[in-house]
Formats: sequence, structure tokens, C-alpha cells
Amino acid sequence: MSTRTAVRTPSDRSVSGWYSILPEPGPARELADDITADWVIVGAGFAGLAAAHRLANRCPGERIVLLDAQRVGWGAAGRNSGFMIDLPHELNSDNYTSGADEDRRKIARNRAGIAAMKEAVDAYGLHEHFNPCGKLHGATDGNGLRALGEFENHLDALDEPYTHLSAADMKHITGSDYYAGGMHAPGAVIIQPAALVRGITDGLANRVHIYENSPAIEITPGDAPVVRTRRGSVTAGKLILTVNGHLESFGYAAKRLVHVFLYASMTRELTSAEQRTLGGRDEWALIPADPMGTTVRRLREGRIVVRNSATYNPAMSVGEDDIARAGGANDASFRARFPMLGNVEMAYRWAGHLCLSLNSVPVFGEIERGIISACCQNGLGTVAGTLHGRLAADLALGSNDPVIAELLADEPPRRLYPEPFMSLGVKASLWWYRRRAGRDF
Repeated sequence: MSTRTAVRTPSDRSVSGWYSILPEPGPARELADDITADWVIVGAGFAGLAAAHRLANRCPGERIVLLDAQRVGWGAAGRNSGFMIDLPHELNSDNYTSGADEDRRKIARNRAGIAAMKEAVDAYGLHEHFNPCGKLHGATDGNGLRALGEFENHLDALDEPYTHLSAADMKHITGSDYYAGGMHAPGAVIIQPAALVRGITDGLANRVHIYENSPAIEITPGDAPVVRTRRGSVTAGKLILTVNGHLESFGYAAKRLVHVFLYASMTRELTSAEQRTLGGRDEWALIPADPMGTTVRRLREGRIVVRNSATYNPAMSVGEDDIARAGGANDASFRARFPMLGNVEMAYRWAGHLCLSLNSVPVFGEIERGIISACCQNGLGTVAGTLHGRLAADLALGSNDPVIAELLADEPPRRLYPEPFMSLGVKASLWWYRRRAGRDF
């Protein structure tokens, strides 16, 4: 088996607001020796932490090593909007849905991911970062209302509960009169993503050897796979890769993964007077009726987060100019929804990496001798990543879980179209989706 050398390692710019509002972490422990272990997991996001938590429970006394290229919570796991969504959430559709049978399967898997996270939350006392309050869908015009109606009809067919909300209901909840209507879906969980992954890491620290700022730069598969970092190495009995889109950096699933970045901004903390002027509830979370619209969250801490804009970045990185351009779109959407907060400025701006496949399937299972992948979460890193990480550990332990069999039976991610057609097509699609979103953007 030949060694695979990473052509790039994660290097996220501009600290996210989620990470910034937390207390400064202690010094990072970097891997600086050549060590052995029973297990090595690369990537301390939702999937990697779920795998580590599962192995720590199932294999007490075995040596488990978890590597992350950056500080835990700094990368993609701490850059999302903090939704653990149970219902269909197909980003390539007009209204999040696909076929009824497929969506029932996705709902079951998403709820299994939420349940797995709840187990870790209970184990490590992280309830303040895990709020099972459900999510809002917000429609701002006729197009959004039509998409919302289609989604509600689909939920009726699936026998899933929801509450339809009028424009007045939306204003009562959000304080904004921008929304023409909406819906509340009770099964979603709202999280502080950076706090949650850092909290799980702290909870695992006495059972798992965790090394930060220790990017994997080489992987050698085999009966005893080896992971090399800049200053050390781990030789283990089994390797689990939970690096999402960076799987392609090692040459796996080459030309089969779509790398998209979404952009968010977080306000400074609102004053008491500003919060009274805004009105509404002190915490809520909203996704747009059109999948390419603007996601909005109001935090208990008195801040507002908006996320919109998407770019296609096959090199898996963005520049400060990209963040600044998207920040202008974030600001415009914020001002449209909250004109009463005209003096409130953004304190943080950042970008987050999503990995998708053209046919919306993950890369799950043994991809080379001794190496199991739980990557490509298709925009649902919180729930799908948590489930796939847990199931990757179970697969390595010989489990016959039927969901593992379903995942292994999936076709692989489809090959991307050749360049320049792939880039031109994705960019044209993103432009069209943004136009279609209308006022929902």
C-alpha cells in the first residue's frame, strides 16, 4: 500500500463568532512524538468526536488518539449555523424535499444523529449548548410562501407535525415584520457549535488522547495504518478519517466532491434598549423557505447571526476578499429584516466549508485497508456527521447495524463534470438560486 500525501491541510481564515464569544482555550497539545495506539481518528469535528465517544464507551482501556489540524471548534464544526435538523433538508431542491420514501429514510437517520448527540450532551453536561426548541421556516414573498406551502404539504404526506405561522406570528417571534408567513418544526435542535464540540472534547479528555494543531500530512494504509503529522506520527490498529471534504486532499474520492463555502456574520451584543426596541423572543432560529435564502438566529447572549451567499471553491479555501464581499450581502439582509437596529454593527465575519456530492451520498466505509471513512456530509454536518462518525466506529467493531448496510449499499459519489464546465455550471447554478430566492435572500 502506498503512502498518500496531503496536497493541502485545513486552514480556515477569520475566526468565527461562535468561537470568539467563548473563553480562550488552554494551550494546545500538539503531537510531537512517534506513538502507537489501538485507534486513530483524524478530524475532531462532529463525526470525529462521535467516533471517539463511541469507541471510548465500547473499548474501555484501549488507546484512542484523536488528531485535529487546528484548534477544536476553529474549523468547519464551529462555523455552521448551529442547526441539528431532523426533517428533509435537500439543499439542491426548491423546497428541501425529495421523494417520500427517501425523505422518511433521511428523517430516521437525522433523528438518530440527534439522539447520538443527546447521549454525549447528557454524558458531559452540555445542555446549555443544546436547545431542542425546533426551528422556524420564514417566507418573505409569494415565491417563499409557495415553497413553504409545498414543504408543509410534503410534511402532511409524511405525517410529520408542524405549526403554520402567519405574518403576525412571525413578527411576534422575531420582532421583524419582514416575513410574510412561516412555520415552526418542533424536532430540530439548536446548538452553539463551537461550544458543543469543545465541550465534548473536554469530556473525552480523560479517555482519549487529543492533539490539536497537528494536521495529518501523510497516511499509509495497511494492517497497522500510520498517520504522520508535522512533528510526529501515530501507528494504530485502525484509522477512521472524519475530515469531510479534505478526504479529497489525500486523493480519495478525487473529482467526486463539491466544495462550497457559506458566509456568516454575527453582531456585537445588543444593548438592553436595542433588545426592547427589537421585541420578539430572546432566542429563535430560522431557515429560509427557499434553500438559498438567508438563515437568521437570535442568541440568548443578545446577538444576531445571519448567513447567506455561497461560493464554489475546489481548492477548499477562501480569501479575505471573499469574506468581505459576502459580508456586504449579510449586512443588506440584516438591515432589511431589522431596520430598527440601524446602529448595530457586525463584530465577526467568517466562512464555513460544506462538502457535497452530486447525488447527495456520503463517502462511508472502508476505503483502503485499515482505513474507514465517514466523510462528505452534504450540508448536514451536525446530524449526518454525528451519525456517520458513530457508525464508522461501529463498522470497525464489526456491527451489523442495518443503517451501516444501507450506507454501504449506496452508490459512490458521482464524478464531477470536467473543467471548466463544472465550475461554470456550479457558479451559474448558485447565481440562479440566489435570484430565485428573491426577498428570502
